Amino acid sequence: MQSELGLHTVWDVLTDFPYRYIDRSSIVPIHRLYPESHAQVRGVLFDLEEVHRNGRTWLEGYLRDSTGILRLVWFQGIKWLKRNLMVRREYLVFGKVQRWRGGYSIAHPEMTLLDHNKELRLGLYPVYSTTEKLTRVGLDARGRRIVVERIWELIQQRGIIIPENLPTSTVQRQHFLDRHSALRAIHFPSDAEELRRAQERLKFEELFFLQLQLLYRKVYRKRKMEGYVFERVGEYFHAFYQERLPFELTGAQKRVVKEIRRDFKSGKQMNRLLQGDVGSGKTIVALLSMLMALDNGYQACLMAPTEILAQQHFHRISQYLYGLPIRVELLTGSVRGKKRDEILQGLRSSDVHIVIGTHALIEPSVEFARLGLAIIDEQHRFGVAQRAQLWKKSTPHPPHILVMTATPIPRTLSMTLYGDLDVSIIDELPPGRKPVKTIWKTDNFRGQIMEFVRTQIHQGRQVYIVYPLIEESEKLALQNLFEGYERVRAYFPPPTYQISIVHGRMKPEDKEREMARFKEGITHIMMSTTVIEVGVDVPNATVMIIENAERFGLSQLHQLRGRVGRGAAQSYCILLSGHQLSEDARTRLQTMCRTNDGFEIAEVDLKLRGPGDIEGTRQSGLLDFKLVDIVHDTNILQRARSEVLRILQQDPELQKEEHRILRSFIESKVLRSPWGMIS
Repeated sequence: MQSELGLHTVWDVLTDFPYRYIDRSSIVPIHRLYPESHAQVRGVLFDLEEVHRNGRTWLEGYLRDSTGILRLVWFQGIKWLKRNLMVRREYLVFGKVQRWRGGYSIAHPEMTLLDHNKELRLGLYPVYSTTEKLTRVGLDARGRRIVVERIWELIQQRGIIIPENLPTSTVQRQHFLDRHSALRAIHFPSDAEELRRAQERLKFEELFFLQLQLLYRKVYRKRKMEGYVFERVGEYFHAFYQERLPFELTGAQKRVVKEIRRDFKSGKQMNRLLQGDVGSGKTIVALLSMLMALDNGYQACLMAPTEILAQQHFHRISQYLYGLPIRVELLTGSVRGKKRDEILQGLRSSDVHIVIGTHALIEPSVEFARLGLAIIDEQHRFGVAQRAQLWKKSTPHPPHILVMTATPIPRTLSMTLYGDLDVSIIDELPPGRKPVKTIWKTDNFRGQIMEFVRTQIHQGRQVYIVYPLIEESEKLALQNLFEGYERVRAYFPPPTYQISIVHGRMKPEDKEREMARFKEGITHIMMSTTVIEVGVDVPNATVMIIENAERFGLSQLHQLRGRVGRGAAQSYCILLSGHQLSEDARTRLQTMCRTNDGFEIAEVDLKLRGPGDIEGTRQSGLLDFKLVDIVHDTNILQRARSEVLRILQQDPELQKEEHRILRSFIESKVLRSPWGMIS
């Protein structure tokens, strides 16, 4: 079981829980059986015979109770069965019932020899995961159950009690089974209610210890991790805010800036997550935060996961600050030679005030004179160790940390992935922005859609047309793109219309050139396998057509839609699909048409796909639960979080005797971990 299922110890076996249960609470008389049902029968095996017919061999047995006779048949393992099955002994038989010659038959039944000195166990029987290799050596679902039964027999014989790992007060307040009883009942519940109570207790346990890690970090950092105090809001901030800010901030942006300002003045290190849809104005909030750092004599950096995103941030921030005595630099892997040396020297001497870059920022050669604020864009794309390197770029205190994401995170996921951070949300569109109108059409409306595109182009607007990147075949994806290009070109012939085409196999300089032509308004239409990768921001683009929209996930569709609606003009997102759709695909497209709210979309996405497929959750390692279903167990999550908060408010250092086991857990998982306070 070690290599196949990763189970190395008895404890591993005990905490590898059943994935479902079979109801074997009742015994059915043979005369009341009916075909295609699963049934349990008690009777005497009175005949067992090996049959050879038409070149085939099988083992046939007959079971009798007071109401009739049941045929049993096996096509495999015949020698072993002949040696081990005992005629004229009483068995409990379970399996799927089939009609046979006016009576009933069960193929490959599960046979349990009844021992009248032992109590007959009826009820819910656990079903464990197994593999083909384990099944061959007798560790099928039944074999695994027998192993667990034997372990529990030994535990009982030796009087072993599995120790409690939750405080007594928590167990009593939540009306839980004790841990020993819960572990026993999760494997062998007496009834459905006991199973529910065992699952509730063990799910709570999983979520409790996750929340304990997250909230202890948060409480510890607020109490112990000193941060640089930014008292002043000075010339840099005011010069930009009062004279150069191109628009009035939304109420949400003002609220978030105040929250960040409060953190800066607290004397504790800020650890804040900033959530906001594409185009909601996170960059302006980040820039205002950086200007506060500069006003207090500190440097700021912004780390993005890709070179294209870093360049986009650099160009936008440089434009905002043009004319101010602020030196902004871009540091990525492609910046080399003399330019790189100049930037590194500028960071060491404080001549560079703001640096924007990629992973290049965490290289050992990058040293800051006074790093006071580090902003991480799309933090789920970075590992814990990478974020830790950024912390170490500043002494004597770590920099203030602002984490930004354009991926709306459902509240349940936010509490699990980012439960140790303070959360700010920008939930308003900037002034003058109109919600994007989303329309879903099938292929036979293509002609009408192209005419609509023509009217938009004649009004001076631009258009995106996006094709799915088909994972099984990049070649097929490109073929779709080029076929689509020829079709669109027939509607919009040159030289009247100009089309840009962008895909992953293009050289970077060719891609840049095509993007620049579209951005400058030279081309009317941009066709691409993915615009997420391109990362262009063109306020004049008002139409996003997504081909084969049923092939995209909800979050992808929402991100793509965010590429339009960036100017004052009304924008449109047109979802084109085939006629044959799965139920999930139909739900995705209907959701896109119903709402522009990224958080509502994220909740639907979570329900459709589960947390493991949401970008960023898999690598976190936080959601590798044994029992918890984060979609359906929200109530238990909230109870676990509230319980941890209550404990930490009363005993923040976990010094009380009843919290001793919690303290041991924190010492091993957080305090002794090299990334404990960062992850």
